[in-house]
Amino acid sequence: MSDIRTISNWSGTEVPPGECRNVFLDVSESYSGATVKIPLQVRRGKSDGPTVFVTAAIHGDEINGTGAIRTLVTDEHLQLCAGSLILVPVLNVLGFDRHSRYLPDRRDLNRSFPGSATGSQTSRMAKLIFGEIVARSDFGIDLHTAAIRRTNFPNIRADLADPGVERLAQAFGAQVTIIGKGPQGSLRREACAAGCPTIVYEGGEVSKVEPGIIESAIRGIRNVLVELGMLDEPPNRSAQPLVVKKTKWVRADRGGFLEFHVAPGDIVAKGMPIATNASLLGCEQNVQRSPFDALVIGLSTSPTVSPGEPVCHLGQLPESAEDIERLRKRLSADRLHDKVVDDLATNITIPEPPES
Repeated sequence: MSDIRTISNWSGTEVPPGECRNVFLDVSESYSGATVKIPLQVRRGKSDGPTVFVTAAIHGDEINGTGAIRTLVTDEHLQLCAGSLILVPVLNVLGFDRHSRYLPDRRDLNRSFPGSATGSQTSRMAKLIFGEIVARSDFGIDLHTAAIRRTNFPNIRADLADPGVERLAQAFGAQVTIIGKGPQGSLRREACAAGCPTIVYEGGEVSKVEPGIIESAIRGIRNVLVELGMLDEPPNRSAQPLVVKKTKWVRADRGGFLEFHVAPGDIVAKGMPIATNASLLGCEQNVQRSPFDALVIGLSTSPTVSPGEPVCHLGQLPESAEDIERLRKRLSADRLHDKVVDDLATNITIPEPPES
């Protein structure tokens, strides 16, 4: 548990027990020499407890998480009974201001942790964030979306070999958990290595605030706070999540124009058509098919492809037909499932697949 003194004072801003304060963290300077500040909110319960950070927009154009955190920071009914909560709507403010994934020096903030005081602009910013946010925390949740021209069905990325991470992933209650430590230099991987168990939530696409994704993220965050004894309310989880050990991107073999036959969150059988790739004059070139029984985790949102470009991200399912049917029922039983799928499929046309 973090030393309470590290939470009560932020660059001269006092946050007493039971109170909430907005803090502006100095992290860099602009070309004009103006100070670049990350806005964040610190909430404290009246009793001691763990400290949890929730961050969004570490990639500046991934703002679904920003929408979720903004909902939390404006929620007057979010009253912690214990512990401290650090809410950061936009971590990469320089990228956010430019509608860009990256910082002005063209580096990826989420490959630069724990950072360096004498390195690049991105590395220096990473070090300040790591010291001022991660080092104050006992647990972390980092909110992401898919990259540009892709969308993701909501899922948790977690290293389940870490007991603290497994606890967070189970408590969050997402329908899907994908196992992995994360890339070198990523916030969650380096935070875990520093003793702060952290998970990533992935959902939706860049430059959008999608209602189903926001609701799913908020539900999961509140579930984690309940699990850690920071909120006094019943948890609101879906059934036992699907744990995915193997994923695969299906890539285009030819250039052309795609017609999709699946949407994010769909279950597909081995050999089932995923997308038909045709020329601009409608001449069929090839049909992309699933290499195994799978859940559709991610999908391209652009119908145009060149050879090698990603079309569909699949999570391999158990081989048992009974297990797959149970999963299908479990997904559809979640109140949020249909809402999320409808949000994610708004720009995807799904015609009937061609005959085998």
